[in-house]
Amino acid sequence: MGERVAVVTGAGSGLGRATAERLLAQGMRVAGWDISQDGLEWLSQHPSASTAAVDVTDPEQVGAATEQVRSAWGRVDCLVNSAGIFLVGPLAEVETSAVRALFDVNVLGTTLVTQALMPDLIASRGAVVNLSSTVALRATASNSHYAASKAAVAQLTRCWALELAPHGVRVNALAPGPTNTAIYTSAGIEPADVAALLADRAARIPMGRAGDPTEIALWVVRLIDDEWVTGHVIPVDGGMSIA
Repeated sequence: MGERVAVVTGAGSGLGRATAERLLAQGMRVAGWDISQDGLEWLSQHPSASTAAVDVTDPEQVGAATEQVRSAWGRVDCLVNSAGIFLVGPLAEVETSAVRALFDVNVLGTTLVTQALMPDLIASRGAVVNLSSTVALRATASNSHYAASKAAVAQLTRCWALELAPHGVRVNALAPGPTNTAIYTSAGIEPADVAALLADRAARIPMGRAGDPTEIALWVVRLIDDEWVTGHVIPVDGGMSIA
């Protein structure tokens, strides 16, 4: 049997990059996908990696990248759906286009990628790890649509776990708390406002701080390696979900 192969979406930054780095350190081959090819520059020279600029909402791009992985390595053992976008703001101000884009990336994108790779994951009796959020597990007044999109990811995780268990495929999700990544600035939030947002959230977290992407990546690897856990949405949030 050859080296295990992982596909990681959103691998250009944040949780996706931290996950790809950890999987490479574990000796896996990694296909890193991101909408920005520039973001994948860090990965492109690694001997055990491949990269592809992929808009996860585009079935043709997802299909082409899937065929690239099959051609290069002939297998996929795990999928990490980390690609996602953020939206914050009250109901009265949210724009229709922003909500559509949010669900297209966070929900439809997760679906399209998992669909495309499902035959490979069934063949390897592999694992899927989705990235949900703590706000999917508890109500929030400031980013309800983002919370709803991540709640959809959480429920897809549970349903897919039931659907794919007969094929030996495990499906789990992580629900990170506020984590210091570029997802906030990518949503158009000014750096000073991001710092204020993270400080405000940290004040509400029992452990008293925001998370680091490496702390989430650690749990991604655990869920890939554990062969008897499926259908769970696990908070990795410094206690935010119980506060």
